[in-house]
Amino acid sequence: MEHEALTTRELAVKYTDEKRYFVSESSAYRILKAADPITAPEYVVIKAAGEFKDKTTAISQMRQTDFTCFKIIGWGWYYLSTILDDYSRCIIAWKLCTNMRAEDVTDTIELALTASGCDQAVVRHKPRLLSDNGSCCISGDLAEWLEKQKMTHVRGAPFRPQTQGKIERWHQTMKNRVLLENYYLPGDLERQIGAFVDDYNNQRCHESLSSVTPADVCFGRDKAILREREKIKKLTIRQRRLQHQKQAA
Repeated sequence: MEHEALTTRELAVKYTDEKRYFVSESSAYRILKAADPITAPEYVVIKAAGEFKDKTTAISQMRQTDFTCFKIIGWGWYYLSTILDDYSRCIIAWKLCTNMRAEDVTDTIELALTASGCDQAVVRHKPRLLSDNGSCCISGDLAEWLEKQKMTHVRGAPFRPQTQGKIERWHQTMKNRVLLENYYLPGDLERQIGAFVDDYNNQRCHESLSSVTPADVCFGRDKAILREREKIKKLTIRQRRLQHQKQAA
């Protein structure tokens, strides 16, 4: 009850990591269901219909970018430009803009290159950019800028938002939290987005990442965390077997 915002999966992972005693997701669900603090969801999550044939195998191989809009009362529409790492799902950079121009895309890419160190280090291949076919993404200005940066640009097929499914899913997750409030100043919205990005990258365990955070994958901590969880699971099962044997004796 101290972590009401977490799902049963996230609660099970959190308990295993902090208490060092393995609890499965199904056990966490049964305990909460018996106490009746949870109910079945009133919505259906729509999953992507397919997968990429050639998936990324490491961070910084490909980054997804897209815009989503927010309405600020008294100010009008603002647009959030985001750069998401395809492999780790980590939010590398974001910018709240007043328009959706090629310049806004390049500004966000520059923030991402700076955050990942690609603007200073000598790299063999810079990350590919995956986007939709919006006017700012197919503009000649963006193509010229990417050519100077020696970055490859990949665009999804028209009317196929599933191609950018990871960043579309990020938009849905972020808006479900951020849009619980109304905003009257751009600065207030920026602070809420910044707080959620920090929580998303460093606190939220992602199911598709084996229940580690995007930052864990981005900084290479995921393998050590998963090995430790497996070790805790084996020790817990061994302790339970010993307890059952003592009770049966």
